[in-house]
Amino acid sequence: MNVEVVMPKMGESIQEGKILRWVKKVGDKVERDEVILEISTDKVDTEVPSPTAGVIVQLLAQENDTVEVGKVIAVLSTDVTASVAAPTPTPAPAPAPAPAPAPAPTPAPAPAPAPAPAPAPAPATASAGEIEVVMPKMGESIQEGKILRWVKKVGDKIERDEVLLEISTDKVDTEVPSPQAGTLTAILAQENDVVEVGSVIARIATGAVTAAPAPTPDAAPAPAPAPATAQDVAPAPANGATNAAAPVAVASEPVPRVSGGRFYSPLVRSIATTEGLSVGELDALAGTGLDGRVTKNDVLAYLKNRTGAPAPTAQPTAAPKVAVSSSAVAAPSGPIGADDVVIPMDRMRQLIAEHMVKSKTTSPHVTSVAEADVTNIVKLREKQKGAFEQREGFKLTYTPFFGIACVDGVKAFPMVNVSVDGKNVIKHNRINLGMATALDDGNLIGTVIKNADVVNVTGMARAMNDLAKRARSKKLVPDDISGGTITITNVGGFGSLFGTPVINQPQCAIMGIGAIQKRPVVRTINGEDLIVVRSMVYLSLTYDHRVIDGALATQCLAAICRSLENMNESNVTL
Repeated sequence: MNVEVVMPKMGESIQEGKILRWVKKVGDKVERDEVILEISTDKVDTEVPSPTAGVIVQLLAQENDTVEVGKVIAVLSTDVTASVAAPTPTPAPAPAPAPAPAPAPTPAPAPAPAPAPAPAPAPATASAGEIEVVMPKMGESIQEGKILRWVKKVGDKIERDEVLLEISTDKVDTEVPSPQAGTLTAILAQENDVVEVGSVIARIATGAVTAAPAPTPDAAPAPAPAPATAQDVAPAPANGATNAAAPVAVASEPVPRVSGGRFYSPLVRSIATTEGLSVGELDALAGTGLDGRVTKNDVLAYLKNRTGAPAPTAQPTAAPKVAVSSSAVAAPSGPIGADDVVIPMDRMRQLIAEHMVKSKTTSPHVTSVAEADVTNIVKLREKQKGAFEQREGFKLTYTPFFGIACVDGVKAFPMVNVSVDGKNVIKHNRINLGMATALDDGNLIGTVIKNADVVNVTGMARAMNDLAKRARSKKLVPDDISGGTITITNVGGFGSLFGTPVINQPQCAIMGIGAIQKRPVVRTINGEDLIVVRSMVYLSLTYDHRVIDGALATQCLAAICRSLENMNESNVTL
């Protein structure tokens, strides 16, 4: 089977991309999600992963070519053995011998054409050209998305960039536009399905679509052999004829995405469900993947050596009761009272929970806290906020000042602006400032201000306001939530004095901003210590102790405080 790789859509207004480099060449074997090329758009340079495992059989665009979004740029073959077997000339001699015509006179084989109409449904979507729509990659760490709603249905005509469906990831809910004008011929994933990035979810015919004639009665027997091939799990329990189907029919408890701190991919969960593997069996496997993850090969190797004994353990009568509950929410640790309310996590909250746990297990978190006098900033804002709002159309908050101060601290101590790659430290020369944005549903999303070191307070305020508005209206694009190098989060807006936030991986530092309060402090004026009332704020810097030591973090935090205290009417332009 051949799979087409298309130029991905990397943003709402992106119509084309330039191929920078082919990482793989024709004949190379690739694994699923392995990088096959690098592309560049007007918003981002990024790597394109392989949508499936296979062999590259064709490259349809060259390096430095500019290709429209949705155009096929490469072809993969997923059936290596078939491609090898095809050139062998052994089938040719078979028809040559005279015995071949002998069966021809017999009228019995006449029903043989009956199976042939089985492919007849294919012409129903036949067209001059057909492209595949894949689950888009909506951020650096995003591996899958959930289909919320299909805006179009099979048979609908659609224009290029017209909304095709809505999806949800752990970072953003967004609309997916059509990469090409045409007719929607197939929907391959249903609403509420969780689909891996790069997987084909729909097909669009770009030419004329011809409807296939109604199937003849002779085609009716065609479904009969289908259950025999065991292509689907669903028909197996219906037949109930074979003992082999029994383990599949009696479903074990659903395999959660995370169990015991270990992530299970949709492919592994699908195999486990089909083969009747229990969660306990998966948890007991020694994973060979990244961070000890269980891979497809681990499961297949286990199944090859698996005896029949474990299967019955996955079939207790209590299993269906477990299946009723959400697979992503762990069982409560204590009893549920009559007045208690069980609220299943939505998908975004489940994935946020996973990322928080992953961050804690990846980075040894340490937090330093300092106090800054922001009296001058408070006075500046009070004086300028009316004119600012009239000019810009939105309110001036304190957050842009803290954003500028964070950038100033990073400039002074650039080794805080790093990430970890195995045993290497990646020092980022650009400062892409992440900002935790609270959404209306109570969840958080990390947006990113690119090149934050080249903007002033007004530019920072504009960027923050724009990202916050688009986050809450679900208008973010992948570039808005990727590439951050350090993050700030304003917990003071909700009244907290300070917080110890969790690092947003793969970054190595996050700054927490506390509430601004008037407090009595001691100041030396004309050589005398006096108690005065000042507007004070606590700042926290949580950092990855693998690569950032306390001395470096504390110096950076002190530099941030100095930047805040030095801001006043004379040196800040709004």
